[in-house]
Amino acid sequence: MWRDIVHEFMDEKIGVEYCRECYANREYPHRIYDGVVENDWIGLLVPEEYGGQGGDMIEQVILLEALGKYGYDLGIPVAISSFSYGNLIEYGTEEQKQRFIPKLLDGEVRFSIGVSESGTGSDAASLQTRAERDGDHYVVNGEKMWQSAAHVDGNIINLYVRTDPDAEKHEGISALLVPNDLDGIEMTKLDTVVRKATGTNQVFFDDVRVPAENRLGAEGQGWEILTDHFANERTQISAAMVGNAQTVVDTALEYALEREQFGTSIAEFQTIKHRLADMQTEVDAARQLVYHAAEHIDHGTSPRRLAAQAKLKASETFQTVAQQGMQIMGGAGFLPENDMERYWREGKISTVGGGTSEIQRTIIASDMLENR
Repeated sequence: MWRDIVHEFMDEKIGVEYCRECYANREYPHRIYDGVVENDWIGLLVPEEYGGQGGDMIEQVILLEALGKYGYDLGIPVAISSFSYGNLIEYGTEEQKQRFIPKLLDGEVRFSIGVSESGTGSDAASLQTRAERDGDHYVVNGEKMWQSAAHVDGNIINLYVRTDPDAEKHEGISALLVPNDLDGIEMTKLDTVVRKATGTNQVFFDDVRVPAENRLGAEGQGWEILTDHFANERTQISAAMVGNAQTVVDTALEYALEREQFGTSIAEFQTIKHRLADMQTEVDAARQLVYHAAEHIDHGTSPRRLAAQAKLKASETFQTVAQQGMQIMGGAGFLPENDMERYWREGKISTVGGGTSEIQRTIIASDMLENR
């Protein structure tokens, strides 16, 4: 029933045309995010005691699978806000929760994540953005790259900074909640060939004063927070990838049924049948891995390896089926009105953003070796 509800929302309240327009015009999908807020779904993972739905990760991935169906990029704003406020729920003080969560539920604020830098992508613990304590504030200086959705009004960046330059690199990191309208923040939206709707940014911090009361957890606890965060993030974004990958298969199938060559539908050609069968099988397998990781999160067990497997399978499946979809559609796939070229491009970024395929394989193999 929940799956039907959220897919009906995307089909009847949003529609593929709106998603296409957001992507073409580089416009943030406010209608999707605002609709999620209006339906009280933004707080799906917020405990009931704080006004949320008190839902579980299985329900969350079903939501994100629907939100990503007409473009993985279109589901990302809700995912980013959700897995970022998860850090607040887990590590925030009672005062912080009372201050931020009601505004989140009302749509007044949303959250993004601030980790990557120009010189530190996969090696996240080597981040260099600096925060020095000055009385009841931290003074932040540095630069972050690939900051998706950080530019949207009311956004709070869950920013990871180095507070102790002399500590071991994993021990000198702290997390700050940084409103994006503070003095000293300069932001440039990057002209990427993907993630055109959500948007991603380069952000400069020049003596930005952040209240010390906005620190999440203890000083130096940032890496612990971030490590817990990754499994949550990867599980949620993988669900949006699966949703988009399923639409790729559905679109290719519909086209194959309608397209005639040599006097018959190309769906009758064995080479097309087998290709479609492989595509659907891979999407179903990716979905099961995502749900399996979500189930472990709900049971309170650490799904580091499972989340990595879900991210690896979902992203590479999305990329592969989009490539196959382009092949099935031929020249028609390159026309924006048919959407496949958009899915094809988003499939490429899926194996990079949120942790590369190489990093996921390293995590999986490390776990295998540790538990042999």
